[in-house]
Amino acid sequence: MGLDYCPRCGKLFSKTVRDICHNCHQELEQQYERVVSYLREHPGLTLNELAEATGVSAKQITRWVREGRISIAQAPNIVIACEVCGTPIREGALCDSCRIRLTREVKQVQMPNPAAARKNEDAASREDTYHITDRLRDR
Repeated sequence: MGLDYCPRCGKLFSKTVRDICHNCHQELEQQYERVVSYLREHPGLTLNELAEATGVSAKQITRWVREGRISIAQAPNIVIACEVCGTPIREGALCDSCRIRLTREVKQVQMPNPAAARKNEDAASREDTYHITDRLRDR
């Protein structure tokens, strides 16, 4: 439990679970409730219309959509940008093509080429093995 400055208001606070102070957290929760209740009453709004109507920044609303706190069912017309390519998406952080590409790249890193893996195993086994030529060389 350390002390830190709140990135929103600049006050010194005891940092525990959250990265912001208690007052800012309470303020964000009130904003969230205001946004969600406004969405229930006006379900067809876009991101900018919702931000303008509630007074909550579009960046904060986008963060709630990415976190899954605001669902597609609550906001059918809200679209956000993919963090990699900027393609409009409805939920999460990545579009389908970027997610597939990232998954493929991770699998390639996790599972190297089988031929290269065998070559490395053979080289390691040769280092640990004592061959007859080693004995003759030592004479």
